[in-house]
Amino acid sequence: MSTYTKPNRPLTWLITGCSSGLGLELTRIVQANGDKVIATSRNPARTPTLVDEIKRHGGEWHALDVDNPSAPGELLQTLTKSGHSIDVLVNNAGVIHFGLLEQFTDEGLRGQMETLYFGPQRLIRAVLPGMREQRFGVIVNISSGAALDGNGSMGAYAAAKAALDASTRVLAKEVSSFNIRPLTVWLGTLNTNIGNASPILPGPIPNDYRGSAAEQMMEAIKGRKFAGNGDKEKAAKAIYEVVVGKGAGAGREGERFLPLGSDMVSRVALIRDQSDHALQVFGDTAGSIAVEQR
Repeated sequence: MSTYTKPNRPLTWLITGCSSGLGLELTRIVQANGDKVIATSRNPARTPTLVDEIKRHGGEWHALDVDNPSAPGELLQTLTKSGHSIDVLVNNAGVIHFGLLEQFTDEGLRGQMETLYFGPQRLIRAVLPGMREQRFGVIVNISSGAALDGNGSMGAYAAAKAALDASTRVLAKEVSSFNIRPLTVWLGTLNTNIGNASPILPGPIPNDYRGSAAEQMMEAIKGRKFAGNGDKEKAAKAIYEVVVGKGAGAGREGERFLPLGSDMVSRVALIRDQSDHALQVFGDTAGSIAVEQR
């Protein structure tokens, strides 16, 4: 585990997806603790009251469509010209596209990857030069339990989050020596509206899937009956503390994975147990394919 040092000054946070849910709660907690917030959302004009609230407390709010390839670079140029250097990037913006993998089109799969993988990657590339120059930074990628063990109907979402997780692991190997810390947050279900506000593929499903867990999930979303069991404010507080090394994060500044939610305890344990089982069953086989020495 690497050791990271944090500058003794207020930090500047760039957070995406701040118009509701976890992003809004994290923005408020960061401001309440005296740090600077640069909040973003796709269309700030839809939430003027929230924008005014953040600005009144010394923050900024900018329009950012993470699906737009040029938007992250343009935003960073604007912020740099204004004298901002980003200390903490939080890739939080997202949406879940529900549907059977059998019925997704290539376009639909790419759309999910655009928001949850390519968008965060563009922001990471935009902030890294400044973080390397100042020899400090935290990159927080808000992931999901779906990246570890997704439910039926969440295959596109799970794949995009898993891709981000994998790249974050590699990123840590590349930038840790610059005192830059990538942090993956595995979220369980929260009491936000992301599930009930997310789109579902149109049209009927094949009869073979009737009564399946995937259909039950989509029916719950259609009926707006999806309820998370985690508190978004508590989750935001935990993320803040782990980033800055206080409370739950005190003495744990080098940790790179943060599971949040009671349902995540069982999911992380499941992946651990599956890996252990694979080694028990195929460990000998794995070690048996070495090239023969002649």
